[in-house]
Amino acid sequence: MNYLAQAPSLSDFGHDPWWLILGKIVFAFLVALLGTLLGVWFERRVVGFMQVRPGPNQLGPFGLLQTLADGLKMAFKEDILPRSSDKVIYFFAPAISVICAVTALSVIPFGPMVSIFGHQTPLQVTDVPVAVLVVLALSSMAVYGIVLAGWASGSTYPLLGGLRSSAQLISYEVALGLSIVAVFMLAGTMSTSEIVAAQGNGIELNVFGFNIDGPGWYALLLFPSFVVFFISIVGETNRPPFDLPEAESELVAGFMTEYSSLKFALIMLSEYVAMVTMSAFTVTLFLGGWYAPWPISAWSGANSGWWPLLWFFAKVIALVFVFVWLRGTLPRLRYDQLMRLGWKVLIPVSLVWIVFLASWLKVQNWERNDRLVLFGVVGGVLLIASLFWPSRKPQPKPTLAEQVDNRPQGSFPLPPLDLQVPPSPRTRRMVAEREPANAPAGQDSEEV
Repeated sequence: MNYLAQAPSLSDFGHDPWWLILGKIVFAFLVALLGTLLGVWFERRVVGFMQVRPGPNQLGPFGLLQTLADGLKMAFKEDILPRSSDKVIYFFAPAISVICAVTALSVIPFGPMVSIFGHQTPLQVTDVPVAVLVVLALSSMAVYGIVLAGWASGSTYPLLGGLRSSAQLISYEVALGLSIVAVFMLAGTMSTSEIVAAQGNGIELNVFGFNIDGPGWYALLLFPSFVVFFISIVGETNRPPFDLPEAESELVAGFMTEYSSLKFALIMLSEYVAMVTMSAFTVTLFLGGWYAPWPISAWSGANSGWWPLLWFFAKVIALVFVFVWLRGTLPRLRYDQLMRLGWKVLIPVSLVWIVFLASWLKVQNWERNDRLVLFGVVGGVLLIASLFWPSRKPQPKPTLAEQVDNRPQGSFPLPPLDLQVPPSPRTRRMVAEREPANAPAGQDSEEV
């Protein structure tokens, strides 16, 4: 089955006139800017609905102008420059993150080949054979903006937030790269437009003698990679529950503590642009890009003309909703839990999944009898291993007396287990007043 309809290839790029290229660049920039303005409003409204409160609802219909008012307020606030800061780096650090996040949209395919004033052109600024690596490189460069912002502020809290961010992004960058390897193996290319075309072409697999033929969204075919990838991009964008670099409960505001006015607005802009960019990147790699979802795909004209632009942004909005949903429901992780999840869970899972997928793709080329023999051998080995796997009996929980006896030497002294709290002087005085006057001398009063 072929779902391909006017999908561009690498040969379709580089032939547009200068004004058309400039128009597509402006369109990508407007997507980033409007995505930020509407993303802030969308997040506040959705979180308000989840927490049973209205959210912004005064400025404009449904509060749509609230974000614009906040931007104007930031522009007219006093721009404070810390005395101990590195003024040049302090000034340029927020711009680095914004530029990297916006530039990544240049290789994201928004739609198929369309006609604009008589010119057939793809709805994409440009594409290269290693476009996915371009996005990864730009997301890696964005960490410099955060680290330099924390270091150049000349303060303790921003420096700690910058160090946290560098360790966090490096950790999750590894898992992010490994999760995309499975996409390369199945699509056979690193071009974003060709990866979308590969998903639109459909997939034909033979699983235990059953032929699978349908639209090949990699979120379904490579579900472990999709889960690892999405968790990694949440960590990459410093979004809750992974917002440790700006943890207000510990670091005031993290790396942006000393920023104000428009520089603070640029940092907020970079976070929301990165969220929109990574959502679009996820749609491109795993959710079929601009191809219509089922059952809309049954319509013959769903994947032609300007309709795919609608399907693409609908998927992006759905992923942005998931980002907001996470913020409204999950508590922030501890830093040790954050690092343990990245290094001890996501990376090993990605490595095991890549090995399994490579073996599966190799087995697909074998004869049917050879595959049956392989499955039989693997199944037998797993059965024998499960039978003879050493089982560990749960150790009984020590009693309180054993815990007291086994405590290490030099530890904090524990009070005796039969300690009785003596009555207060007021209680003793009240008991003495209630005693009869003719009580025998030397008789003890009533115990309290």
